[in-house]
Formats: sequence, C-alpha cells, structure tokens
Amino acid sequence: MKKIIILSAAVLGFNMAANAQATSSANQNVALSLSNAIAITFVATGNATGSALSLPFSTVADYTNGVTSSVQQLKIQSNKAFNVTMNANAANFTYSGSTTPAPVMPVSNLNMMVTANSTGGTIASTYGTSYTDVTNTAATILSGCANGGNQTFSVQYQATPGFIFPAGTYTTNVIFTATQP
Repeated sequence: MKKIIILSAAVLGFNMAANAQATSSANQNVALSLSNAIAITFVATGNATGSALSLPFSTVADYTNGVTSSVQQLKIQSNKAFNVTMNANAANFTYSGSTTPAPVMPVSNLNMMVTANSTGGTIASTYGTSYTDVTNTAATILSGCANGGNQTFSVQYQATPGFIFPAGTYTTNVIFTATQP
C-alpha cells in the first residue's frame, strides 16, 4: 500500500509539474499624434492644378449668349470640417494678341456656379442658383463642409465678354482654397 501511495504521489507531482506554466507579460503605450490635414485636388488631374480650360468664341451667338465650360470636379480630403473659397489671381485677364495697347478685360466677365455638392456643406446662395462673377477677392462658395476623404463638388464657368473686346487670348487663374476653420 505504501508503494501505491508513493507511486501515486510521484505521478501526481509529475503531472502537476508538467501542467505548471510560468507566465509573463509586457505592455506598451502607443500614442497617435494626429495633426490637422487638408488637401484639394482636381479629380481629372489628381493634383492641385486643373487642366487648361479653353472657352472659344467662334460665332456671333457665342458673343451674344456667352460660352459655358464643361463641368470641373474638385475633391477635398480633410480630417476636420472645412470651407471653400474661390477667387481669380488678378483683377483683370492677361491678354495675348496683336492689339496695342493691350485691352483690359476685368475677370468679372467670367462667371462661376457650383453645379454639384457632395461635401455635406452649404453652397453660398448666389453660387448655387446662378452664375456669379469671379473677382480677385476670395468669396466663400461652400461652408460647413463635413470632414472625409472623398468630399467632392463641381463647378462650371460661363464667359460673357460681349462685343467690346478685340480678338486674342485672355487668361486668368481661378484659385480654390479649402480651409479648416
């Protein structure tokens, strides 16, 4: 009987030693340091510079009624709510042509309208209902836009210079700025 008890105790002790596990753990604090981030790009080009846009005036009807561009879509990626402004880089178009002295055409002969808005924001009243003059002063066209990685809106231009300007090429840069308030 003594042998059985000793043998049982030895088997039990061996079994307990086999099942005993030593454990250890370690932990680490991980902090994400996020900063405010925002980018605005033209969808067609995938960068901040849109394709050159030409509005040809070929007929009397073009001069009478104006010429409208194709739709231009922009995308904003922002981790905060944002607003969008638009302005021309100068008060007047730059002229290339043969007329001397160079004619001075105000950029207000170019008009712009927001034609689509998927930003979650509000279109400024005049820019959503009709073509509004482009000026060299920043004008808010979208406000209260929601953060996200694919917030898009589209614009369309209309030029109405009338019959008072001579032939030539008139250019300006239109700047769209997305800002986190």
